[in-house]
Amino acid sequence: MSGDTAGPAIEVENLVAHYGSREVLHGVNLQVQRGEIMVIMGGSGSGKSTLLRHLLGLNRPTSGCIRLLGQDITRLSAREMFALRRNIGVSFQGGALFGSMTVRENVELPLREHTTLDRKTMQIISRIKLEVVNLAGFEDLMPAELSGGMKKRVALARSISMDPQCILYDEPTTGLDPVTARTINEMIRSLQARLRVTSVVVTHDIDSAFFVGDRLGYLYEGRMDFVGTVEEARASRDPRLRHFLSGGREGSSAAL
Repeated sequence: MSGDTAGPAIEVENLVAHYGSREVLHGVNLQVQRGEIMVIMGGSGSGKSTLLRHLLGLNRPTSGCIRLLGQDITRLSAREMFALRRNIGVSFQGGALFGSMTVRENVELPLREHTTLDRKTMQIISRIKLEVVNLAGFEDLMPAELSGGMKKRVALARSISMDPQCILYDEPTTGLDPVTARTINEMIRSLQARLRVTSVVVTHDIDSAFFVGDRLGYLYEGRMDFVGTVEEARASRDPRLRHFLSGGREGSSAAL
């Protein structure tokens, strides 16, 4: 375990980010409390994926501060960031499984990268994590043999293989049918309750956001336009947020 145990799990202060000469994030501020699920919403081009990449330390900001588990990741060396990632699970969009590896080998990957555990122990851990996502018995299948929803669940199992303090989800329900999407949403809530992790879910799926989120952040053109509870989002009179939640249909209240 690294970092402080008090205070927010994630703090973003005045984050400015550029792609070339184009400013993508304009002074974003956000706090994610320990043990909560924070959902980051926004339309295409709003800066959601850019913010996620900065939280993972994959991009360096132009200016601003990102504290993850008490450590300012903008000041960490590559080695220090590698060590901190032991405490961070990531579920990438589409699952991002390695097609040449079995399900078990995909789940074991963080253990091979970050630990010196023996092969038998890693197999036991991977089996336990697959049981958590209801995929016991699928260890020897290849990703090509899995449905889209199963791939997402394998990705969830991999994200918890190291018993992380934080899990970051990138569009966890994209491309799934409504029934499978709900299953994934229920698993996100279940993992948060069972493991007491802090989660950040990046999504444009409004139904998913309302189902899993303790609080919601709405990014609009690189600015954090709203942060609040699900109930506060539903009651908000902010025209941009209401337009997004209604799917762009003027006067619609389907999601409100």
